Amino acid sequence: MSSERAAAIRSLKPLAIWVLRGDVLEWRDTEQTEPTTSEISAEVIRLQGVYDGQAYARARKAKYDLLNQDEMRYDDTKNSTTTWIDAIDAIKVAHPK
Repeated sequence: MSSERAAAIRSLKPLAIWVLRGDVLEWRDTEQTEPTTSEISAEVIRLQGVYDGQAYARARKAKYDLLNQDEMRYDDTKNSTTTWIDAIDAIKVAHPK
């Protein structure tokens, strides 16, 4: 939970000076105000939503990384085939936005 809180604080106050020890936040910034507990909690939820919303992209990337795309495109050009396009389309169908 503290790593999620730290990410939320960094998101809310990117240049602020602070220390998080366990669940205790020590605000050391004299220029910016400390975010409230409810602001931090809301930001944790928002950031989790953003992360969850990108699940399809992470799944696609993992599948794309398994392909030798340069070789597939080269072979398709030489052989007048659509192997690469077919593979990419299959990944997009399996992991829609």
